Amino acid sequence: MATYKEIIGTAVQNFAGDPANPINGQVWYNSSTGQFKYQDIIPTGAWATGGNLNTGRDAGAGSGTQTAALGFGGTTNNGISNTGVTESYNGTSWTTSPASLNTARRLQAGAGTNTAALSFGGFTTVRVGNNESYNGSTWTELGDLNTARSQLAGAGTNTAALAFGGFVPPNTAVNESWNGSTWTELGDLNTAREGLAGAGATNTAALAFGGSNPTVVANTESWNGTSWTELNDLNTARQALGGCGTQTAALGFGGANNTTFVGNTETWNGTSWSEVNDVPVVTRYYLASVGTNAAALQAGGAPARTDTNEWNAPYSVSEIITLTT
Repeated sequence: MATYKEIIGTAVQNFAGDPANPINGQVWYNSSTGQFKYQDIIPTGAWATGGNLNTGRDAGAGSGTQTAALGFGGTTNNGISNTGVTESYNGTSWTTSPASLNTARRLQAGAGTNTAALSFGGFTTVRVGNNESYNGSTWTELGDLNTARSQLAGAGTNTAALAFGGFVPPNTAVNESWNGSTWTELGDLNTAREGLAGAGATNTAALAFGGSNPTVVANTESWNGTSWTELNDLNTARQALGGCGTQTAALGFGGANNTTFVGNTETWNGTSWSEVNDVPVVTRYYLASVGTNAAALQAGGAPARTDTNEWNAPYSVSEIITLTT
C-alpha cells in the first residue's frame, strides 16, 4: 500500500496558517489554530440527455466509458422477459450488436470496456453464475461464478474482475476475484447486501456502496486486494443505484430508498461522499452505468426505459476541511 508521502509527495507539514496552494488530498497542521486540516476538491457537474437505447430495458449491466460504452442484458417488460441484446454507445447514439449474450438474463454485473467486457451472475428463472466474455463481436461462455447470485456488483476488467454481494438467497457478502480463467473466493464484504453498486479499475482496488439488507443501507466499503474496510457512508441510503469510477473517485446515482425513488447523485473523493446535482429522471433504478466520477453514463432503468443521460463535471469546488480541533 502506498504511503501518504508517496501519494502526495511530501510528509505532513507544520504551517503557521494554511498553505497558499494546497493540493487535493494534502493534510497539514495549522499551528496557529492547533488543528489538522485537509484539502478537498469536489467535482461538480450536471446531467444532460444522450441518445436513446434501441431496446428499452431495466436491470441490465454496462461496461466502458461515457463515449465508448456497452449495454447488455436486462428485462424488457418489468421482469417478464429477459433479454441478451447488446448495444454499443459512441457518445451520441446506440448501435445494436449482432451478438447477444448466450444466456439472456437480468440483474447481472459487468466489468471491462466496450470491446473487452465481462457479464457475470444474474437471473433467468433462477439465479445463475454464468460468466461471459465479449471481444467486440461475440460473447463466449467462460468459467462460472462459484456462488450463483443476482443483484450483485462488479468492478475491474475483462481479465481482472471482482464480483461482490448479491442475492442467493439470502443476501450475501461473498466476494470473488476473476483472473481471466477462474473465479476465486476471497475476503467477504463486512455487510451482506443485494442491489449494491460498485466501482474500481481492477480486482485489487474496488469500492462497494449502497444496497439493502433487507432495508436500504448507505454503507461504503473499500477493497485492497485482501480485505474490505468500512469507510464513510453515502449521504442517502438506497438500493438498485448506479455506480462507476474508481476506488478513490467514484459516482453513485439514482436508486430507491425502500419504496421511494431517489435522484440523488453523490461523488466520492476517497474519504467521503458529497451531494451534487440530481439525475433528471428520479424514477430511475436498476440502470446500466459506466464511466468515471467526472464523465459518466446511465442508460435504461425500470420500467424498461430507453433514455440515456450523461454526467459531466467540468469544474470543481475546493474546500479546506478541519480534521481535529
